[in-house]
Amino acid sequence: MKLPAGPKTPSWLLNQQFQADPFGYMDAVYKRYGDIVTIMSGSTPTVHISNPSGIKQVFTNTKEITARGTLNQSFALMTGNQGVLQLDGFRHKHRRKLLMQAFHGERMQACGQRMCELTEKIISQQAIAKPFIAYPTIEDIALRVGIEVVMGLREGERYDKIKHLFASIIKYSQSSLYQILTKLPFGQRNLGRWSPQGYRLHLRRELFDLLYAEVQERREQGDSSRTDILSELIFARDETGEPLSDEEVRDLLLSPIFAAQDASGTALAWSLYWIHRLPKVRKRLLEELDSLGENPDPMSIVASPYLNAICQEVLRIYPTQLFTFPRLVESPVEVMGYELSPGTVLIGNIYLTHQREDLYPDPKQFKPERFLEKQFSNYEFLPFGGGARSCIGGAFALFEMKLVLATILSRYQLALVDQRPEKPKFGGLICYPKSGVKMVMLGRRQYQGQSQPLVIGSI
Repeated sequence: MKLPAGPKTPSWLLNQQFQADPFGYMDAVYKRYGDIVTIMSGSTPTVHISNPSGIKQVFTNTKEITARGTLNQSFALMTGNQGVLQLDGFRHKHRRKLLMQAFHGERMQACGQRMCELTEKIISQQAIAKPFIAYPTIEDIALRVGIEVVMGLREGERYDKIKHLFASIIKYSQSSLYQILTKLPFGQRNLGRWSPQGYRLHLRRELFDLLYAEVQERREQGDSSRTDILSELIFARDETGEPLSDEEVRDLLLSPIFAAQDASGTALAWSLYWIHRLPKVRKRLLEELDSLGENPDPMSIVASPYLNAICQEVLRIYPTQLFTFPRLVESPVEVMGYELSPGTVLIGNIYLTHQREDLYPDPKQFKPERFLEKQFSNYEFLPFGGGARSCIGGAFALFEMKLVLATILSRYQLALVDQRPEKPKFGGLICYPKSGVKMVMLGRRQYQGQSQPLVIGSI
Protein backbone atom coordinates (compact mmCIF):
# COMPACT_ATOMS: atom_id res chain seq x y z
CA MET A 1 0.00 0.00 0.00
CA LYS A 2 1.28 3.45 -0.94
CA LEU A 3 -0.49 6.22 0.93
CA PRO A 4 -0.57 9.81 -0.30
CA ALA A 5 1.96 12.11 1.37
CA GLY A 6 0.98 14.03 4.48
CA PRO A 7 2.32 15.87 7.53
CA LYS A 8 4.32 13.92 10.10
CA THR A 9 3.31 16.28 12.90
CA PRO A 10 1.65 14.52 15.90
CA SER A 11 -2.13 14.40 15.53
CA TRP A 12 -2.72 16.34 18.78
CA LEU A 13 -0.63 19.25 17.47
CA LEU A 14 -2.34 19.16 14.07
CA ASN A 15 -5.67 19.31 15.86
CA GLN A 16 -4.55 22.37 17.82
CA GLN A 17 -3.41 24.08 14.61
CA PHE A 18 -6.74 23.29 12.96
CA GLN A 19 -8.78 24.56 15.91
CA ALA A 20 -6.82 27.82 16.00
CA ASP A 21 -7.21 28.60 12.29
CA PRO A 22 -9.15 25.91 10.36
CA PHE A 23 -9.09 27.56 6.94
CA GLY A 24 -5.47 28.72 7.23
CA TYR A 25 -4.43 25.22 8.31
CA MET A 26 -6.23 23.53 5.41
CA ASP A 27 -4.92 26.05 2.88
CA ALA A 28 -1.35 25.36 4.06
CA VAL A 29 -1.80 21.57 3.87
CA TYR A 30 -3.23 21.83 0.35
CA LYS A 31 -0.40 24.11 -0.79
CA ARG A 32 2.22 21.64 0.42
CA TYR A 33 0.65 18.24 -0.32
CA GLY A 34 -1.97 18.80 -3.01
CA ASP A 35 -5.53 17.57 -3.30
CA ILE A 36 -5.07 14.15 -1.70
CA VAL A 37 -3.29 13.95 1.65
CA THR A 38 -2.92 11.46 4.50
CA ILE A 39 -3.49 12.54 8.10
CA MET A 40 -2.68 9.83 10.63
CA SER A 41 -5.12 9.34 13.50
CA GLY A 42 -3.16 7.09 15.79
CA SER A 43 -2.42 4.05 13.61
CA THR A 44 -5.37 4.70 11.26
CA PRO A 45 -4.61 6.51 8.02
CA THR A 46 -7.26 9.10 7.11
CA VAL A 47 -7.05 10.25 3.50
CA HIS A 48 -8.51 13.70 2.76
CA ILE A 49 -9.53 14.32 -0.86
CA SER A 50 -10.39 17.65 -2.49
CA ASN A 51 -10.17 16.51 -6.10
CA PRO A 52 -13.62 16.22 -7.75
CA SER A 53 -12.71 13.06 -9.69
CA GLY A 54 -11.37 11.47 -6.50
CA ILE A 55 -14.50 12.44 -4.57
CA LYS A 56 -16.60 10.91 -7.33
CA GLN A 57 -14.65 7.65 -6.97
CA VAL A 58 -15.33 7.61 -3.24
CA PHE A 59 -19.06 8.40 -3.54
CA THR A 60 -19.81 5.99 -6.38
CA ASN A 61 -17.67 2.99 -5.40
CA THR A 62 -20.00 1.51 -2.80
CA LYS A 63 -18.58 -2.03 -3.08
CA GLU A 64 -15.03 -1.51 -1.81
CA ILE A 65 -15.81 1.75 0.04
CA THR A 66 -18.66 1.90 2.57
CA ALA A 67 -20.28 4.71 4.55
CA ARG A 68 -20.61 2.85 7.83
CA GLY A 69 -22.76 4.32 10.60
CA THR A 70 -20.16 3.34 13.19
CA LEU A 71 -17.86 5.99 11.72
CA ASN A 72 -20.37 8.61 12.89
CA GLN A 73 -20.72 7.23 16.39
CA SER A 74 -19.29 10.37 17.97
CA PHE A 75 -22.46 12.19 16.86
CA ALA A 76 -24.71 9.71 18.67
CA LEU A 77 -24.31 11.78 21.84
CA MET A 78 -26.59 14.39 20.28
CA THR A 79 -28.44 12.46 17.56
CA GLY A 80 -29.23 9.22 19.40
CA ASN A 81 -28.16 5.66 18.64
CA GLN A 82 -30.89 5.18 16.04
CA GLY A 83 -30.51 8.46 14.21
CA VAL A 84 -30.07 8.32 10.44
CA LEU A 85 -26.31 9.00 10.78
CA GLN A 86 -25.81 5.84 12.82
CA LEU A 87 -27.79 3.41 10.64
CA ASP A 88 -26.44 1.10 7.93
CA GLY A 89 -27.61 -0.91 4.96
CA PHE A 90 -31.24 -1.25 3.96
CA ARG A 91 -32.41 0.19 7.27
CA HIS A 92 -30.43 3.36 6.65
CA LYS A 93 -31.69 3.60 3.07
CA HIS A 94 -35.31 3.15 4.20
CA ARG A 95 -35.11 5.80 6.95
CA ARG A 96 -33.34 8.26 4.63
CA LYS A 97 -36.14 7.84 2.11
CA LEU A 98 -38.74 8.53 4.79
CA LEU A 99 -37.05 11.73 5.89
CA MET A 100 -36.16 13.00 2.41
CA GLN A 101 -39.77 12.59 1.28
CA ALA A 102 -40.81 14.64 4.29
CA PHE A 103 -38.43 17.49 3.36
CA HIS A 104 -39.68 17.94 -0.20
CA GLY A 105 -42.69 18.86 -2.27
CA GLU A 106 -45.92 20.15 -0.78
CA ARG A 107 -44.58 20.49 2.76
CA MET A 108 -41.89 22.92 1.65
CA GLN A 109 -44.44 25.04 -0.20
CA ALA A 110 -46.90 24.95 2.69
CA CYS A 111 -44.36 26.16 5.26
CA GLY A 112 -42.86 28.89 3.05
CA GLN A 113 -45.29 31.55 4.19
CA ARG A 114 -44.77 30.54 7.81
CA MET A 115 -41.00 31.04 7.44
CA CYS A 116 -41.60 34.59 6.21
CA GLU A 117 -44.01 35.29 9.09
CA LEU A 118 -41.57 34.00 11.73
CA THR A 119 -38.74 36.03 10.26
CA GLU A 120 -40.85 39.21 10.23
CA LYS A 121 -41.98 38.60 13.81
CA ILE A 122 -38.47 38.17 15.22
CA ILE A 123 -36.61 40.80 13.17
CA SER A 124 -39.29 43.42 13.91
CA GLN A 125 -38.38 43.18 17.60
CA GLN A 126 -34.94 44.71 17.02
CA ALA A 127 -34.66 48.26 18.38
CA ILE A 128 -33.83 51.05 15.93
CA ALA A 129 -30.19 52.24 16.05
CA LYS A 130 -29.26 49.68 18.72
CA PRO A 131 -26.53 47.20 17.66
CA PHE A 132 -27.32 43.50 17.94
CA ILE A 133 -25.63 40.19 17.20
CA ALA A 134 -27.24 38.68 14.11
CA TYR A 135 -26.12 35.05 14.57
CA PRO A 136 -28.20 34.11 17.66
CA THR A 137 -31.19 36.04 16.27
CA ILE A 138 -31.06 34.17 12.97
CA GLU A 139 -30.37 30.89 14.75
CA ASP A 140 -33.56 31.43 16.75
CA ILE A 141 -35.55 31.78 13.52
CA ALA A 142 -33.98 28.63 12.06
CA LEU A 143 -34.63 26.65 15.25
CA ARG A 144 -38.29 27.71 15.40
CA VAL A 145 -38.75 26.71 11.77
CA GLY A 146 -37.08 23.36 12.42
CA ILE A 147 -39.25 22.51 15.42
CA GLU A 148 -42.45 23.54 13.63
CA VAL A 149 -41.70 21.62 10.43
CA VAL A 150 -40.29 18.51 12.10
CA MET A 151 -42.55 18.26 15.15
CA GLY A 152 -45.55 20.45 14.33
CA LEU A 153 -45.18 22.42 17.58
CA ARG A 154 -45.71 26.17 17.64
CA GLU A 155 -46.41 27.10 21.25
CA GLY A 156 -46.89 25.74 24.75
CA GLU A 157 -44.75 24.73 27.69
CA ARG A 158 -43.22 21.70 25.98
CA TYR A 159 -42.41 23.72 22.85
CA ASP A 160 -40.67 26.37 24.98
CA LYS A 161 -38.65 23.76 26.87
CA ILE A 162 -37.62 21.87 23.73
CA LYS A 163 -36.54 25.09 22.00
CA HIS A 164 -34.60 26.18 25.07
CA LEU A 165 -32.77 22.84 25.33
CA PHE A 166 -31.81 22.69 21.64
CA ALA A 167 -30.46 26.25 21.89
CA SER A 168 -28.66 25.56 25.19
CA ILE A 169 -26.89 22.45 23.88
CA ILE A 170 -25.52 24.26 20.82
CA LYS A 171 -24.58 27.39 22.79
CA TYR A 172 -22.85 25.40 25.52
CA SER A 173 -20.96 23.19 23.03
CA GLN A 174 -19.69 26.28 21.20
CA SER A 175 -18.76 28.21 24.33
CA SER A 176 -15.11 29.06 24.93
CA LEU A 177 -15.35 27.64 28.47
CA TYR A 178 -16.52 24.24 27.21
CA GLN A 179 -13.85 24.20 24.47
CA ILE A 180 -11.11 24.92 27.02
CA LEU A 181 -12.31 22.58 29.76
CA THR A 182 -12.76 19.58 27.47
CA LYS A 183 -9.10 19.85 26.44
CA LEU A 184 -7.95 19.43 30.05
CA PRO A 185 -7.20 16.04 31.65
CA PHE A 186 -10.50 14.24 32.38
CA GLY A 187 -12.32 17.03 30.51
CA GLN A 188 -14.12 14.49 28.32
CA ARG A 189 -15.21 12.34 31.26
CA ASN A 190 -18.62 12.51 32.90
CA LEU A 191 -17.86 13.59 36.47
CA GLY A 192 -21.36 14.71 37.28
CA ARG A 193 -23.52 17.68 36.35
CA TRP A 194 -20.87 20.21 37.35
CA SER A 195 -18.29 18.80 34.91
CA PRO A 196 -18.40 20.04 31.28
CA GLN A 197 -19.26 16.67 29.78
CA GLY A 198 -21.62 15.83 32.63
CA TYR A 199 -23.59 19.04 32.16
CA ARG A 200 -23.84 18.43 28.41
CA LEU A 201 -25.17 14.93 29.10
CA HIS A 202 -27.66 16.43 31.57
CA LEU A 203 -29.01 18.74 28.86
CA ARG A 204 -29.15 15.81 26.44
CA ARG A 205 -31.11 13.65 28.88
CA GLU A 206 -33.67 16.40 29.47
CA LEU A 207 -34.12 16.97 25.73
CA PHE A 208 -34.41 13.26 24.94
CA ASP A 209 -37.02 12.81 27.70
CA LEU A 210 -39.16 15.67 26.38
CA LEU A 211 -38.99 14.42 22.80
CA TYR A 212 -39.84 10.88 23.89
CA ALA A 213 -42.86 12.13 25.84
CA GLU A 214 -44.08 14.05 22.77
CA VAL A 215 -43.69 10.97 20.56
CA GLN A 216 -45.68 8.83 23.04
CA GLU A 217 -48.48 11.38 23.33
CA ARG A 218 -48.79 11.82 19.60
CA ARG A 219 -48.92 8.08 19.03
CA GLU A 220 -51.72 7.79 21.58
CA GLN A 221 -53.62 10.62 19.85
CA GLY A 222 -53.29 8.89 16.48
CA ASP A 223 -54.18 12.05 14.55
CA SER A 224 -53.59 11.16 10.88
CA SER A 225 -54.60 14.64 9.68
CA ARG A 226 -51.39 16.30 10.89
CA THR A 227 -48.74 16.97 8.26
CA ASP A 228 -45.53 17.38 10.29
CA ILE A 229 -42.60 14.96 9.99
CA LEU A 230 -43.18 13.49 13.47
CA SER A 231 -46.71 12.45 12.48
CA GLU A 232 -45.43 10.80 9.31
CA LEU A 233 -42.83 8.83 11.26
CA ILE A 234 -45.42 7.66 13.80
CA PHE A 235 -47.58 6.20 11.03
CA ALA A 236 -44.63 4.94 8.96
CA ARG A 237 -43.65 1.26 8.68
CA ASP A 238 -40.13 -0.11 8.73
CA GLU A 239 -38.61 -2.42 6.13
CA THR A 240 -40.39 -5.43 7.70
CA GLY A 241 -43.78 -3.71 7.76
CA GLU A 242 -43.73 -2.98 11.50
CA PRO A 243 -44.24 0.49 13.07
CA LEU A 244 -41.09 2.35 14.13
CA SER A 245 -40.44 2.26 17.88
CA ASP A 246 -40.93 5.42 19.95
CA GLU A 247 -37.20 5.55 20.63
CA GLU A 248 -36.35 5.34 16.92
CA VAL A 249 -38.87 8.03 16.02
CA ARG A 250 -37.35 10.28 18.69
CA ASP A 251 -33.81 9.74 17.39
CA LEU A 252 -34.85 10.40 13.79
CA LEU A 253 -36.18 13.82 14.83
CA LEU A 254 -32.88 15.03 16.25
CA SER A 255 -30.61 15.40 13.21
CA PRO A 256 -33.09 17.46 11.13
CA ILE A 257 -33.73 19.90 13.99
CA PHE A 258 -30.07 20.30 14.92
CA ALA A 259 -29.26 20.80 11.22
CA ALA A 260 -32.03 23.38 10.84
CA GLN A 261 -30.75 25.31 13.84
CA ASP A 262 -27.00 25.00 13.47
CA ALA A 263 -26.24 24.70 9.75
CA SER A 264 -29.09 26.88 8.43
CA GLY A 265 -28.56 29.50 11.14
CA THR A 266 -24.84 29.68 10.38
CA ALA A 267 -25.35 29.94 6.61
CA LEU A 268 -27.92 32.72 7.07
CA ALA A 269 -25.62 34.69 9.38
CA TRP A 270 -22.79 34.47 6.83
CA SER A 271 -25.26 35.56 4.12
CA LEU A 272 -26.17 38.73 6.01
CA TYR A 273 -22.48 39.47 6.50
CA TRP A 274 -21.53 39.18 2.82
CA ILE A 275 -24.61 40.97 1.48
CA HIS A 276 -24.05 43.97 3.75
CA ARG A 277 -20.29 43.98 3.33
CA LEU A 278 -20.57 44.25 -0.46
CA PRO A 279 -22.87 47.14 -1.54
CA LYS A 280 -23.01 46.02 -5.20
CA VAL A 281 -24.24 42.57 -4.18
CA ARG A 282 -26.90 44.08 -1.94
CA LYS A 283 -28.04 46.54 -4.59
CA ARG A 284 -28.42 43.87 -7.26
CA LEU A 285 -30.29 41.56 -4.89
CA LEU A 286 -32.74 44.30 -3.88
CA GLU A 287 -33.40 45.11 -7.51
CA GLU A 288 -34.24 41.47 -8.14
CA LEU A 289 -36.49 41.20 -5.08
CA ASP A 290 -38.29 44.46 -5.91
CA SER A 291 -39.00 43.20 -9.41
CA LEU A 292 -41.17 40.46 -7.87
CA GLY A 293 -43.70 42.99 -6.53
CA GLU A 294 -44.54 44.20 -3.02
CA ASN A 295 -45.86 40.93 -1.62
CA PRO A 296 -44.38 38.16 -3.77
CA ASP A 297 -45.38 34.52 -3.49
CA PRO A 298 -42.73 32.48 -1.61
CA MET A 299 -42.21 30.19 -4.60
CA SER A 300 -41.42 33.23 -6.79
CA ILE A 301 -38.79 34.28 -4.27
CA VAL A 302 -37.24 30.80 -4.24
CA ALA A 303 -36.94 30.85 -8.04
CA SER A 304 -34.96 34.15 -8.07
CA PRO A 305 -31.64 33.50 -9.89
CA TYR A 306 -29.39 36.04 -8.14
CA LEU A 307 -30.73 35.18 -4.69
CA ASN A 308 -29.98 31.54 -5.44
CA ALA A 309 -26.47 32.44 -6.61
CA ILE A 310 -25.82 34.37 -3.38
CA CYS A 311 -26.89 31.42 -1.24
CA GLN A 312 -24.70 29.06 -3.23
CA GLU A 313 -21.70 31.37 -2.99
CA VAL A 314 -22.19 31.63 0.79
CA LEU A 315 -22.17 27.83 1.01
CA ARG A 316 -19.10 27.68 -1.23
CA ILE A 317 -16.83 30.19 0.48
CA TYR A 318 -17.61 29.13 4.08
CA PRO A 319 -19.44 25.79 3.82
CA THR A 320 -21.38 24.97 6.96
CA GLN A 321 -20.15 21.38 6.62
CA LEU A 322 -16.37 21.41 6.08
CA PHE A 323 -16.02 17.69 5.40
CA THR A 324 -18.09 14.84 4.06
CA PHE A 325 -18.98 12.11 6.51
CA PRO A 326 -16.20 9.49 6.55
CA ARG A 327 -16.06 6.36 4.42
CA LEU A 328 -14.14 3.14 5.10
CA VAL A 329 -12.09 1.07 2.66
CA GLU A 330 -13.43 -2.51 3.06
CA SER A 331 -11.26 -4.21 0.41
CA PRO A 332 -8.23 -3.06 -1.61
CA VAL A 333 -9.16 -0.21 -3.92
CA GLU A 334 -7.46 2.34 -6.12
CA VAL A 335 -8.29 6.01 -5.60
CA MET A 336 -6.51 8.67 -7.65
CA GLY A 337 -3.70 6.24 -8.48
CA TYR A 338 -3.10 5.12 -4.88
CA GLU A 339 -3.72 1.52 -3.79
CA LEU A 340 -5.51 1.79 -0.47
CA SER A 341 -5.78 -1.06 2.01
CA PRO A 342 -8.80 -2.07 4.13
CA GLY A 343 -9.12 0.06 7.25
CA THR A 344 -8.20 3.30 5.51
CA VAL A 345 -10.68 6.12 6.23
CA LEU A 346 -11.64 8.46 3.37
CA ILE A 347 -12.98 12.01 3.83
CA GLY A 348 -13.96 14.54 1.19
CA ASN A 349 -12.66 17.99 2.07
CA ILE A 350 -15.56 20.24 1.04
CA TYR A 351 -13.86 23.49 1.94
CA LEU A 352 -10.74 22.79 -0.15
CA THR A 353 -12.80 21.54 -3.10
CA HIS A 354 -14.68 24.85 -3.02
CA GLN A 355 -11.35 26.72 -2.95
CA ARG A 356 -9.89 25.21 -6.11
CA GLU A 357 -8.59 27.89 -8.48
CA ASP A 358 -9.34 25.72 -11.52
CA LEU A 359 -13.03 25.61 -10.56
CA TYR A 360 -13.49 28.93 -8.79
CA PRO A 361 -11.08 31.69 -9.94
CA ASP A 362 -10.25 34.09 -7.09
CA PRO A 363 -11.77 31.64 -4.59
CA LYS A 364 -11.31 33.97 -1.59
CA GLN A 365 -13.52 36.58 -3.26
CA PHE A 366 -17.30 36.54 -2.79
CA LYS A 367 -18.65 36.40 -6.36
CA PRO A 368 -22.24 35.12 -6.66
CA GLU A 369 -22.19 35.61 -10.45
CA ARG A 370 -19.95 32.56 -10.82
CA PHE A 371 -23.06 30.44 -10.16
CA LEU A 372 -24.95 32.30 -12.91
CA GLU A 373 -22.18 31.67 -15.43
CA LYS A 374 -21.49 27.99 -14.81
CA GLN A 375 -23.24 24.81 -13.65
CA PHE A 376 -21.07 22.83 -11.23
CA SER A 377 -21.26 19.06 -10.77
CA ASN A 378 -22.16 17.37 -7.48
CA TYR A 379 -18.45 16.61 -6.99
CA GLU A 380 -17.33 20.22 -7.56
CA PHE A 381 -19.96 21.95 -5.42
CA LEU A 382 -21.06 19.81 -2.49
CA PRO A 383 -22.08 21.98 0.49
CA PHE A 384 -24.27 19.20 1.87
CA GLY A 385 -21.88 16.31 1.27
CA GLY A 386 -22.80 13.60 -1.20
CA GLY A 387 -23.58 9.99 -1.89
CA ALA A 388 -25.31 7.86 0.72
CA ARG A 389 -24.48 10.33 3.52
CA SER A 390 -25.54 13.60 1.90
CA CYS A 391 -27.57 15.92 4.11
CA ILE A 392 -31.26 14.97 3.90
CA GLY A 393 -32.32 18.56 4.47
CA GLY A 394 -30.08 20.24 1.90
CA ALA A 395 -32.88 21.36 -0.42
CA PHE A 396 -34.92 22.51 2.56
CA ALA A 397 -31.97 24.53 3.93
CA LEU A 398 -31.61 26.41 0.62
CA PHE A 399 -35.37 27.00 0.54
CA GLU A 400 -35.24 28.45 4.05
CA MET A 401 -32.17 30.60 3.35
CA LYS A 402 -33.85 32.28 0.40
CA LEU A 403 -37.11 33.09 2.17
CA VAL A 404 -35.52 34.36 5.39
CA LEU A 405 -33.03 36.54 3.49
CA ALA A 406 -35.67 37.91 1.13
CA THR A 407 -37.94 38.81 4.06
CA ILE A 408 -35.19 40.64 5.94
CA LEU A 409 -33.62 42.42 2.96
CA SER A 410 -36.84 43.57 1.32
CA ARG A 411 -38.46 44.88 4.53
CA TYR A 412 -35.61 46.21 6.69
CA GLN A 413 -32.54 48.39 6.39
CA LEU A 414 -29.65 46.85 8.27
CA ALA A 415 -25.95 47.65 8.31
CA LEU A 416 -22.77 46.10 9.69
CA VAL A 417 -21.53 47.89 12.79
CA ASP A 418 -17.98 47.88 11.43
CA GLN A 419 -16.19 46.80 8.27
CA ARG A 420 -13.57 44.59 9.86
CA PRO A 421 -13.61 41.14 8.21
CA GLU A 422 -15.68 38.55 10.06
CA LYS A 423 -13.52 35.56 11.00
CA PRO A 424 -14.75 31.95 11.09
CA LYS A 425 -14.59 29.87 14.25
CA PHE A 426 -14.81 26.09 14.14
CA GLY A 427 -17.25 24.27 16.41
CA GLY A 428 -18.05 20.60 15.84
CA LEU A 429 -18.79 20.32 12.12
CA ILE A 430 -19.65 23.98 11.68
CA CYS A 431 -17.63 27.14 11.04
CA TYR A 432 -19.72 29.98 12.39
CA PRO A 433 -18.96 33.74 12.46
CA LYS A 434 -16.61 34.37 15.39
CA SER A 435 -18.11 37.71 16.46
CA GLY A 436 -21.64 36.68 15.47
CA VAL A 437 -21.99 39.40 12.77
CA LYS A 438 -22.63 42.66 14.62
CA MET A 439 -25.36 44.68 12.94
CA VAL A 440 -27.63 47.64 13.56
CA MET A 441 -31.27 48.16 12.60
CA LEU A 442 -31.72 51.41 10.67
CA GLY A 443 -35.46 51.06 10.15
CA ARG A 444 -38.07 49.60 7.85
CA ARG A 445 -37.52 49.71 4.13
CA GLN A 446 -40.46 51.04 2.12
CA TYR A 447 -41.21 49.28 -1.15
CA GLN A 448 -41.45 51.70 -4.08
CA GLY A 449 -40.97 49.35 -6.97
CA GLN A 450 -37.23 49.84 -7.02
CA SER A 451 -34.22 49.47 -4.78
CA GLN A 452 -33.86 52.22 -2.17
CA PRO A 453 -30.37 53.56 -1.46
CA LEU A 454 -29.15 52.77 2.03
CA VAL A 455 -27.80 55.87 3.74
CA ILE A 456 -25.89 55.09 6.90
CA GLY A 457 -25.33 57.86 9.37
CA SER A 458 -23.02 57.82 12.35
CA ILE A 459 -23.19 54.47 14.12
